[in-house]
Amino acid sequence: MTGDYFGGELDLAMNLLQINDGEWTRIKSIPEGEAGQRLEALGLRAGKKIKKISGMPFGGPITLMLDGRHFAVAHGIAAQIEVEAPTSAKSDINEKSSIWQRFI
Repeated sequence: MTGDYFGGELDLAMNLLQINDGEWTRIKSIPEGEAGQRLEALGLRAGKKIKKISGMPFGGPITLMLDGRHFAVAHGIAAQIEVEAPTSAKSDINEKSSIWQRFI
């Protein structure tokens, strides 16, 4: 995580490897090229909320949950996926409950 200070904003760039298992985050960017195209085909794109299920040791794959589906991403590709700081599950529950209030 970097903490460079430019123009009044604190840049906290994180990649998927830096997120702890079980944490929710939102994707900021994915790699360009063929890897990015394959991720987009899976539904993984900027703005999507994902949960990191697990990260395997020694450069193994990272397991993610996106829209109720689990899939694995190679360690090297996961390092290129930029994400926001993690959010707690409690805030995710509150977000969902506020959505349901609109329909009741």
